[in-house]
Amino acid sequence: MLNLRHWQFRLICLFVFLLTVTGVLCSSVSPAFAQTRFSDIQGHWAQPCIEALTDRKIINGYPDRTFRPNSPVTRAEYAALLVTAFPGVVNATIPSRDIQFRDIPGRFWAAGAISAAVNANFFSGYPDKTFRPNQNIPRVQALAALASGVGYAPKQPVAETLAVFSDAQSIPDYAKNTIAGATEQRIVVNYPSVKQLNPNQPATRGDIAAFLCRALPGTTALVPERYVAGKPAAQLSEIRGVWLTNIDSDVMFSRDRLTKTVQELADANLNTLYPAVWNWGYTLYPSETAKQTIGVAYDPRPEAVGLNDRDMLKEFVEQGHQRKLSVIPWFEFGFMAPADSELARLHPDWLTQRSDKTQIWQEGKYPRVWLNPFKPEVQKFISSLILELVNNYDIDGIQFDDHFGLPFEFGYDNFTVALYQKENAGKSPPANAQDPAWTKWRADKITAFMTQVFESVKARKNHVLISLSPNNYDFSYTHSLQDWRTWEQTGLLEELVLQVYRDSLQGFADELMRPEVQAARSHIPTGVGILTGLKDRPVAFKQIQDQVQVVRDRKFAGVSFFFYETMWNLSGETVSDRRSAFAKLFSTTLYRPKFPPD
Repeated sequence: MLNLRHWQFRLICLFVFLLTVTGVLCSSVSPAFAQTRFSDIQGHWAQPCIEALTDRKIINGYPDRTFRPNSPVTRAEYAALLVTAFPGVVNATIPSRDIQFRDIPGRFWAAGAISAAVNANFFSGYPDKTFRPNQNIPRVQALAALASGVGYAPKQPVAETLAVFSDAQSIPDYAKNTIAGATEQRIVVNYPSVKQLNPNQPATRGDIAAFLCRALPGTTALVPERYVAGKPAAQLSEIRGVWLTNIDSDVMFSRDRLTKTVQELADANLNTLYPAVWNWGYTLYPSETAKQTIGVAYDPRPEAVGLNDRDMLKEFVEQGHQRKLSVIPWFEFGFMAPADSELARLHPDWLTQRSDKTQIWQEGKYPRVWLNPFKPEVQKFISSLILELVNNYDIDGIQFDDHFGLPFEFGYDNFTVALYQKENAGKSPPANAQDPAWTKWRADKITAFMTQVFESVKARKNHVLISLSPNNYDFSYTHSLQDWRTWEQTGLLEELVLQVYRDSLQGFADELMRPEVQAARSHIPTGVGILTGLKDRPVAFKQIQDQVQVVRDRKFAGVSFFFYETMWNLSGETVSDRRSAFAKLFSTTLYRPKFPPD
């Protein structure tokens, strides 16, 4: 096998200058040529896909500006292409094994790429220790190689999955599992007849482009749906989230426990983690903003033991992404803080109050206070925490909830009263805390701050999703001054996960039919938060199952469960029974909906 430096040098030549799929010498290629279109793909069924992969410098054409979409692809060419398209898979296998084939001389143009592809489990050789690099690759081998390297294992009975093909009997035994996995993941493309796999027919350059488009993020929709084998597109994506917190759970307090939990959720075919990062007046990750503001970088309370000398959020991101889970930190407490917190003690001027000058807001047995969302110092602090997450972590989004607002009775502090008087010809705020104009004035101020947050996040990392998990709109607006309908209509939200914690199935279903919810789901992915139980309030799985079915029947984007521990550990039912039930509920792997969609 070539040493690492030697094959890396060859790959640099191959991927920067070489026409990847063709084997044309690197000296004949113009770097700008990858941005051009080809003269022979106009009207071809794979044209959009070919052009997109060309723009991304994954595939290229010939010097005469043709692509030759119906030409075959050799095993060596395909190995080089897979290494280019999936660098993350390849890099994860270094250091590599010493793999040698008797028909691959050291100076062969694709020797390094073949070694890398075999190490990454895309390929294996033949029993006679040959690779046969110049052999045209059959479609079954191309799909099996892709599924093996990316890790597409079948979840459903293989025979049942392969029954969608009229020529399933022609699939070699060695490839049945991988073809079934690829079919479940919707990367099998059959032109012109979706039911005819033609497994032993040579894969064309158009075929290969289509397979890659279906496997790579951002390009799946470029392949005409009528040629994609498997389940219909409506079942391709689903939010499958879970909220994780440090209350009644020790998930966050050791790396081993966190790793075990993430693996459990991945095995259960969930795809989204919403870990709390801000509650009880402290951050749950090492925060320079918190350290400067309240003197500690993360929650120092005895209840939070285990956060010391660790970066819990970094671990969630690393562990989640390794298992293809999206990680969207949950900004749980919003503007709320415990009354005895360091934040409240050190910054009493940041707090707002009722008209009777009281500040305590009782949440169960816990006395809370509320930061004044209208005050510049508070806005700067909250914005700094949010942008710290965006700047320092490879997160997929950030989620706010019903606490990113203010209870309607608050807002009578001196600062807010003076601001209201300044903007309303000297008038004082109405004594009635639910006066419509007074409610709207405060809600509009929070909306203006939300706009600043959205724009600041997008200016730094445009791909970071802005998610909200609110109560129903009427309550959110009148009781929490949270005008999320306007947020959604003006483009400030990119995901909505509505909290619907109802025991009554009819009441649950009725919440989903509210007009503002129906309007939101026509614009953005809209999911439903389902209660799996609280520490002292178990919820039977039958209720969870029924509610998930209602969400699916009404074609919402998916569900998120509150909260992890009650999914199966604090459920009142056996752990094995609950896990088995969730396994049936999510029997196959599905990706999250993309926003904006492909």
